[in-house]
Amino acid sequence: MCTAATYKTKDFYFGRTLDYEFSYGDEIVITPRNYPFNFSEKGEISSHYAMIGMAHVAEDCPLYYEAVNEKGLGMAGLNFVGNAVYFDSKEEKDNIAQYEFIPWVLSQCATVQQARELLYKINLTNKPFNEKLPLAQLHWLIADKNSAITVESVAEGLKIYDNPVGVLTNNPTFDMQMFSLNNYMHLTPQIPQNTFAKGLKLERYSRGLGAVGLPGDLSSQSRFVRAVFVKMNSVSGESETESVSQFFHILNSVDQQRGCCVLEEDKCEITIYTCCCNADKGIYYYTAYDNHQITAVDMNRENLDLTELIRFSPVAAEQISYQN
Repeated sequence: MCTAATYKTKDFYFGRTLDYEFSYGDEIVITPRNYPFNFSEKGEISSHYAMIGMAHVAEDCPLYYEAVNEKGLGMAGLNFVGNAVYFDSKEEKDNIAQYEFIPWVLSQCATVQQARELLYKINLTNKPFNEKLPLAQLHWLIADKNSAITVESVAEGLKIYDNPVGVLTNNPTFDMQMFSLNNYMHLTPQIPQNTFAKGLKLERYSRGLGAVGLPGDLSSQSRFVRAVFVKMNSVSGESETESVSQFFHILNSVDQQRGCCVLEEDKCEITIYTCCCNADKGIYYYTAYDNHQITAVDMNRENLDLTELIRFSPVAAEQISYQN
């Protein structure tokens, strides 16, 4: 599955892990301002905000897993299997197919508040991209430097939740993910105090005892709790290298290693890639399962007034630097 997170030092950072058993052929894709988006029921938008993120490009259309636009708004879709529900078109709504959702929001909105206003008019439809790419069951994290929201299309309709922790994983629904944090209010990054029993002398035999009880398994609920604890207690300097490094450390706390989550036919779910985007500067950083060296693509080094997609194949092979 996946984990998405936000982080703020001097700049605002947005990113995620993508955990799955295979890749569709992912690319870092910059969509320039004048690339024509053709929305299935809303027609063409030929002038819009530029954006960068990881996508599978099909029929020259970027199917973004996550992206950040030039105004600093980020959006990521994460698996939400069994809970996501999409609908037939509704005459009174902006009918947007699930695969169009990220471009629809990021092409037009500069802030979470603007995204909220757009969301009130949206109906996410059950129209697949094509017969080879069926509907993905997803929910979404949308964030800027000031706030974050979670968006879920469920049987009751489109739900928008304030997301005060800036983290999202998969199931259950976001309100239940947040409620589960109540079970861990005793955790602390500090040296814990003995509240076990009055008059019973207990010894602190190790550092880190304040985090005893923090979930360590790979389930989506446990990853949510762990990512929130690590992110909310995270400390780093404000330089770009310190901030980016710390962001990867936050998401590395929920890495999935090959062999620890075995699926049908002996396939293994792994963290295919981890990304961190400086949303203020438009720099997309990423690592791959077999490449721990951080690689960067700077959106603003490209001509953002083009009409065609700008695509980069990920550097997937391990890059080892020898010191001798």
